[in-house]
Amino acid sequence: MSVQCEVAARPAAAMNLFERYLTLWVALCIVLGVALGQWLPGVFQAVARLEVAQVNLPVGVLIWVMIIPMLVKVDFAAVHQVRQHVRGIGVTLFVNWLVKPFSMALLGWLFVRQLFAPWLPAEQLDSYIAGLILLAAAPCTAMVFVWSRLTQGDPLFTLSQVALNDVIMVLAFAPLVGLLLGVSAIAVPWDTLLTSVLLYIVAPVLLAQLWRRALLARGQAAFDAAMARIGPWSMAALLLTLVLLFAFQGEAILRQPLVIALLAVPILLQVLFNSALAYWLNRALGEQHCVAGPSALIGASNFFELAVAAAISLFGLHSGAALATVVGVLIEVPVMLLVVRVVNGSKAWYEAGALRR
Repeated sequence: MSVQCEVAARPAAAMNLFERYLTLWVALCIVLGVALGQWLPGVFQAVARLEVAQVNLPVGVLIWVMIIPMLVKVDFAAVHQVRQHVRGIGVTLFVNWLVKPFSMALLGWLFVRQLFAPWLPAEQLDSYIAGLILLAAAPCTAMVFVWSRLTQGDPLFTLSQVALNDVIMVLAFAPLVGLLLGVSAIAVPWDTLLTSVLLYIVAPVLLAQLWRRALLARGQAAFDAAMARIGPWSMAALLLTLVLLFAFQGEAILRQPLVIALLAVPILLQVLFNSALAYWLNRALGEQHCVAGPSALIGASNFFELAVAAAISLFGLHSGAALATVVGVLIEVPVMLLVVRVVNGSKAWYEAGALRR
């Protein structure tokens, strides 16, 4: 049985400037990246050639700067708290690992390979589907803390769920991506996939936890101050990575601007479907609203930083896979804010049903 939620009495903390207007910054990065790619093609061609073992060095550095500060926030000691909200944890794990990746693969096949195929470049169809699979194969790590605050979610549930998901991700990301790519008849570059897991999951997790331990050794106040300083690094690195990606993708986007809108459709549908499923399952099982809210949001959101990194490593900077993952970044915040509004607005309905169970 679930224990009482530990929700702060004060109003939920608002998102900071970068979080609230992330979609605007991403849109500006699209414009800037495409423009720079057209004005300075030689510069970006030189950047694209800076590769070692299929890893673009500038992008690899930016992705580490993007991911590691987020992982420093994760306390893996919180994994033992999962037993306090077994039903909510179970629902989120079910949606994250057994529903979301497979539903995205199905939606990718339906929309990219079937319905939208006449309007998409034929040579990129497989790559677009691969990008969508990568986007859905790992649950979000950092932004879910924001969504949890905005829904007055139980912080202990959110922390333990994120920690557990990160542990599972180390073990399950490569096999899950390999399985779904294989089912989608897309060649699986296993050596590059495993390298991506080591570079963008295992190594950042280890480095982040060592850094976390060193910061906490100086006291909680020092840790909080350090997190306030390094937090903006992640967003700045994300935006710079997007400028590079759109500089490389600019020619393709200018030829077919409809591609971004078409790729957004399956991403939007999978977010809405998975959040609704997680929310309904928690209600059906009688879980508390302060658990169901973050459960629905964790179940629907994506670790798009990892998806971008893996897509670049597996398929290249100019690939449709990289573009598909970036579209996920573009629509993540407005769609998740919509889900937050629905969760908050339906609290009375939710609790009326949950209490009867």
